[in-house]
Amino acid sequence: MKKEITSFGPAHFLNRELSWLEFNQRVLGEALDPRNPLLERVKFFCIVNSNLDEFFEVRVAGIKQQMESEVVERSIDGLTATQTFQAVTRRVRRMVEQQYRCWRKELVPALKASGIRFLNMFETGAADQEWLEDYYHAEVRPVLTPLAIDPAHPFPQLLNKSLNMIVRLDLTKAGETLQHLAVVQVPRVLPRLVKLPRQDGRQDYVFLGHLIGFHLADLFPGTKILGYWHFRVTRNSELYIDEEEASNLLKAVENELHNRRKGDAVRLEVDHECPPDIRKALLGTLRLGADDLYAINGPLNPTRLMAIYEGDHSPELRDPPFVAPVASALRGQPDMFAAIRERDILLHHPYDNFDSVVRFLENAAEDPRVLAIKQTLYRTGGDVRITGSLMNAVKNGKQVTAVVELRARFDEANNIQWARQLEEAGVHVVYGLVGYKIHSKMCLVVRRDKDGIRRYVHLATGNYSPTTARFYTDVGLLTCQPAFGEDATNLFNLLTGICQFQGMKKLLVAPFELHDRMLTLIEREAGHAHQGLPARIIAKMNSLVDDRIIAALYRASQAGVTIELIVRGICCLRPGVRGVSTNITVRSIVDRFLEHSRIFYFENACEPEVFVGSADWMPRNFFRRIEVVFPVLDGNLRDRIITELLAVTLADNTKARWLQPDGSYRLAKPGQEEKPRRCQTEFINLSKNAGKNHQKSARKKTKYGEVRIAPRPFAR
Repeated sequence: MKKEITSFGPAHFLNRELSWLEFNQRVLGEALDPRNPLLERVKFFCIVNSNLDEFFEVRVAGIKQQMESEVVERSIDGLTATQTFQAVTRRVRRMVEQQYRCWRKELVPALKASGIRFLNMFETGAADQEWLEDYYHAEVRPVLTPLAIDPAHPFPQLLNKSLNMIVRLDLTKAGETLQHLAVVQVPRVLPRLVKLPRQDGRQDYVFLGHLIGFHLADLFPGTKILGYWHFRVTRNSELYIDEEEASNLLKAVENELHNRRKGDAVRLEVDHECPPDIRKALLGTLRLGADDLYAINGPLNPTRLMAIYEGDHSPELRDPPFVAPVASALRGQPDMFAAIRERDILLHHPYDNFDSVVRFLENAAEDPRVLAIKQTLYRTGGDVRITGSLMNAVKNGKQVTAVVELRARFDEANNIQWARQLEEAGVHVVYGLVGYKIHSKMCLVVRRDKDGIRRYVHLATGNYSPTTARFYTDVGLLTCQPAFGEDATNLFNLLTGICQFQGMKKLLVAPFELHDRMLTLIEREAGHAHQGLPARIIAKMNSLVDDRIIAALYRASQAGVTIELIVRGICCLRPGVRGVSTNITVRSIVDRFLEHSRIFYFENACEPEVFVGSADWMPRNFFRRIEVVFPVLDGNLRDRIITELLAVTLADNTKARWLQPDGSYRLAKPGQEEKPRRCQTEFINLSKNAGKNHQKSARKKTKYGEVRIAPRPFAR
């Protein structure tokens, strides 16, 4: 009998930062994939850059702070901060080179062939140049501010991620010619792409930075322009708030947002033609080293290239349109509360229309029988239907409470704005518990039904944002089961009042018990395997980082538990390691929609349990956030999750990528006897073809059959 490994060291874990970069590489893979429609490839190209921006603003900034501190620690894979930074730098450079090579060699030529062109000023005709001249003087010049760099004018404080131009020029005074440098900030308030007027459907663009560069002599009259080069600074954007010292959390967040714009520089991107002496001067001014410099052969800040993706043009260059229908359980139901009383309702977004959730709120706001509404808000996307429903409920005399998370990363300013609007409308706005982010997704409606007071609850894996609900895959539950209502009431009381956590009947809540419960469920499967009973775990999430959870999964694998993980992003677990994780497979799905749902399946000796919730398996979710994971108790809904949501995802052999023991990913390919399977396409088709009574049909085995174990992706 083989001896089990009980102690796991650095060799058994993957580096968190490098794992995240591998996720971004999978996003880049979608931009590189010629099977994707052209504008969808452009979209993924832009997302790669947006992701990298946030990675530098938060993760690289944190690594650099660790390097500067006196405390030397190693990550779970055994690397110091300096070693991690060096590895990250090497990996990012390879990614950026591949990203921009894709732009120059593949996307730009393909766009040109499809009638979408990027022109420099010398490629435009006389009519275009006249139009651009008028546009420059009318729209651009009034908002430009040339900034000299000399002893009287120190280097300007540049905004985070703003596009700028460093200009080299000669100025002759009293017969002496001196060389100077100046900075021109490309205005954020203007489109980065200037679209030329066309009557024939063509789309021709000029980059705003090139238009400004063409007119630099107008900004610096009496000088000789020797050259200009674009550059961009990325700054530390993490918020640092001592909640115990802050008497007003809202004001503290506001102050930190102001500081974020001027945080320490962590990356400098420059035009690849920028001269070495200017690169060196910029690095010195920003207190950066050579490792922080990225020379870009292409447009800086390509996120703004999303302008060519937006609009209703070129449908042939996009994914087929998809408008999600109303969930079958709610179709033709005039009374949503009556539908929920009849049975629990599962919502699978974006394949079920998110308007059902909006309607739940709107109906609650208008219904005279509703007495109170309580809701957690992490991100809403500024949608007035969500916040407007809460305000409307106050006008209609209802008790309304919103637990708002001000520190939802990069949404802080929006959250502050509508938190104030809610307060002004009479909503009781609470900012949660000191030291914890409110990440749970929960809405409680208290209604006086004919047979007494009843509590209706919506629980979900995703935010209350109709915008992101069209692009993120999430799962929600509408229920009025008393145990859920009681748990939701107690949790809201904990968030808004002064009390101790007393435990829950059904909900699993972080940071109080979720981690221990997940460990217990994993260990239970291991115990069943030791007894020769059926044992299996399927877990779908965004990230897997927690070392104790990973160690428990390793022990369960050694015990013989079959473990199939669907991890979209970071995964620090090494699958397929002989004697440790032989029974574990990990796959990642990157496709049209962002995989965002968290689903946890435990075989439990043929008595399966399914949990859904807001928490990934990361220390921050287990210990630094308020998270809610809930069991799916309705047998029909549980069967639907197992035989549809999980089975179809596990069957994907087109967009799935298998994690290898060395941390790399391999794209799945159908076998000779297999047909191509793409889970998101199949979910779209299921949604379109759904019958009027999905809940009833869920009692029957779906056409996908039982969840099958995929072939091992590792060569033996």
